[in-house]
Amino acid sequence: MRAGICFTGTGPVLFLTTYSSFTDDDLLKKFDAKGIKKFIVYEVPIDTVKEKYGNHYNVIMGDLRQESDLRVLDYDGHHVFYQFSLKELGEPIIHETMSA
Repeated sequence: MRAGICFTGTGPVLFLTTYSSFTDDDLLKKFDAKGIKKFIVYEVPIDTVKEKYGNHYNVIMGDLRQESDLRVLDYDGHHVFYQFSLKELGEPIIHETMSA
C-alpha cells in the first residue's frame, strides 16, 4: 500500500493505491482517464496518514481492493497541504503526458 500527495492543476490530493509504483503504466492510465495528464507526487508514510486521518482512513481502506486500485483519501487541497510538513516529503515523482 502506498499513499501519495499528488499536486495537479487543481491543487493537492491525497490518495491511496495498491500499485507498487506511482509510475506504474496502469496507474498512469487511471490518472489519464480522470484527466490528470501531468502531476508531481510525493510519497508519504502510511503510518503518518493513518495517524492524521484516523477513522476516515479505515473507511477508505475498507473500500480498497487489495490489488490494482486507487482511492482518493482527501481532495480538499487546502486541508491536504496543511496536514503535512513540506520537510516530511521526499523526492518528487514528476509525470507529464506528452501531447501528440
